[in-house]
Amino acid sequence: MAPDALVERDGAHGCVAPAAARDRIGAVPLGPARSRRFVRDDGLRSAQRFPPGNRLLAALPRKDRLHFIAGCEDVNLVLSDVLCESGERIRHVYFPTGGFISLVASIEGPMRLEVGLVGDEGMFGTPLVLGVGVSPLRALVQGAGPSLRMEAARFRDALGRSPALRLLLDRYLFVRMTQLAQTAGCTRFHLVEARLARWLLMTQDRAHSSALHITHEFLALMLGVRRAGVTKAATSLQKQRLIRYSRGDIAILDRPGLEAAACACYRVDRETYHRVLG
Repeated sequence: MAPDALVERDGAHGCVAPAAARDRIGAVPLGPARSRRFVRDDGLRSAQRFPPGNRLLAALPRKDRLHFIAGCEDVNLVLSDVLCESGERIRHVYFPTGGFISLVASIEGPMRLEVGLVGDEGMFGTPLVLGVGVSPLRALVQGAGPSLRMEAARFRDALGRSPALRLLLDRYLFVRMTQLAQTAGCTRFHLVEARLARWLLMTQDRAHSSALHITHEFLALMLGVRRAGVTKAATSLQKQRLIRYSRGDIAILDRPGLEAAACACYRVDRETYHRVLG
């Protein structure tokens, strides 16, 4: 961990929400009483959610896809909820269709650093694909929205019954490992401004919105730097008219310009995903 890493404090940070929706879902402090809250949407049925909003599942052959989705339930991911703690048994796998999940590594004591994002392009619960039932990372809901969820035991059974699903998730695992390695190098070698630009692009891709609401403190946590570093980087991007930032509201004004300002890791991550998964 870098020497200027931020120490996370309970209840001291918020998560990302599309700016237009923040009054409805807000940035909610973490706490024991707020973890693992899900709202089942019984009004949605398998027949009504075809094709799936998750691009990873959309890559499955139709028969395998329909069979897999039939074994899932619809849930709403609640902003700031913890789906699984580091070192905890994985009880469910998640395939977001609208919300997105931050994967956070516990470095030392209370210090934490985001190492990945999972939206409608992927899934949470990949250790189960390798036969490991424990998560090495904390899974934190960073963007509220719908998701498909399946119990771990049923997921293992589905893997055994569908060679197509197994092959697809093996390839997804390769992509995730490549992206994790890229993130490690990015955190160590790239400047905060370029990393912030990359993070905003990754978040926009999953939020499907150019307007976000996020605090300096939360950005500092995600990037593993002090708030002063985030302020300097955000100010620079704003002066270049790439973003507009005010009191936690971020508007992406110039996406091509932001892509040019981001480190090459953003492009490499996208190219890897499309090359391996199509």
